[in-house]
Amino acid sequence: MDSLYLLIPLSVLVAAGGGLLFWWASRSGQFDDLEGPGHRILHDDDKPPSADKDGDAID
Repeated sequence: MDSLYLLIPLSVLVAAGGGLLFWWASRSGQFDDLEGPGHRILHDDDKPPSADKDGDAID
């Protein structure tokens, strides 16, 4: 019974912290573009790497 006096407030603080983190992530735009990264991986970069003035390839 004594452990409930510690665990209940601790669980409320953890839940409030998770809620605050979710609120911060949604306000800062973390969930704005959910499909972009999935589509971006499908597009190939067909351009060869450019060369500098010495002829060495730039990565």
